[in-house]
Amino acid sequence: MAGILDADTHIAEPPEMWDHLDAEWYARRPVVVSVPDDTLYGTSDHMWLIDGQIYPRIAGRGGNSLVTPTSQTRVKDRVDRKARELMDLPMRFEDMKVQGVDGQVVFPTLFLAYLTHDAAYEVALSKAYNRFMANVYAESEGIIRWVVVPPLRDVEATIAELRFGKANGACGVFFRGIEGDRTLDDPYFFPVYEEAQALDLAITVHQGQGAPALNNLIDITRSHTFTHGRIPPIVAFRNLVQNKVPMNFPTLRWGFIETGATWVPFAMYQLQGTMKADPSFWGPKLFEDNRMWISYEVGEDYEYLVRYIGEDHLVVGTDYGHHNPATNDRLASDPSAQTHMIATLRNSSIASSVVDRILIDNPNALYGVS
Repeated sequence: MAGILDADTHIAEPPEMWDHLDAEWYARRPVVVSVPDDTLYGTSDHMWLIDGQIYPRIAGRGGNSLVTPTSQTRVKDRVDRKARELMDLPMRFEDMKVQGVDGQVVFPTLFLAYLTHDAAYEVALSKAYNRFMANVYAESEGIIRWVVVPPLRDVEATIAELRFGKANGACGVFFRGIEGDRTLDDPYFFPVYEEAQALDLAITVHQGQGAPALNNLIDITRSHTFTHGRIPPIVAFRNLVQNKVPMNFPTLRWGFIETGATWVPFAMYQLQGTMKADPSFWGPKLFEDNRMWISYEVGEDYEYLVRYIGEDHLVVGTDYGHHNPATNDRLASDPSAQTHMIATLRNSSIASSVVDRILIDNPNALYGVS
């Protein structure tokens, strides 16, 4: 029997990741820099320097807040620092045991941001990430699964990375809701979707800041990541459904990860104003027909949302790696962190058979693993 699969966890990328860069890129490898503790960056005082830009950047337009590098004052004293980096797998396994999780699917952290305009350098960074994660999968004996970071401005290189990932434990392909200047219904991405379908890899749309033009409109100190990180997946959902993209790839699975689910009724209502469909389509049938799964957060109104999405197309993730130890206060960590999710669901009014579906059957179906 398949076990409980945590549908959304993260790595805090460590410096050792860049040991996997090809030699020609070594001089341009990401390096950690620091600033004094009395600057506006506060305890986010260590950053990755990548081609003259810093990540995280917690002030100004186009900013982001990341738990990598873990040498930041706000992160460095956390006891699970090396588990977040996937440099201490026994500690990570122990945390999984405490949470009641049997397996994890890992998403990036640094690559939630838009890192470079140089397409060749994007290929190099993606390859380094994917090879690091392939090693983690092997060392974990399959307990840690992962999603491929694709260098999407080079479709040929992306297809090569998908094939590498499939051979080395990947179960999905990482997309942000808008990639560069393209929404995800753009035919430019169709060769990637076709290859993902052939390889039985899910397309996973994760919140993140993939569109420079949008990113640079947003002051993170005023908007946090809401506009440039959490809104784009809604755009992706709307455009994929409206333009019937999933119908072109009849066995391809789609996941919307770390998005919550409360936006679904809003997006569905908007689609009803622009898309003609049988009334029965506007509900769980939409997700069944399009092979789409939505990440549910345990603070949301389950009874309301299940009427729209159905029991078979909800998944949950702890957001491990972006959590704050010893608390599930959304204001104390990433708003999607819910390391308590299994206990909360088991103690809820949701039928135990449905909880099993959400924790076990649905994520294993989305990711095609068991």
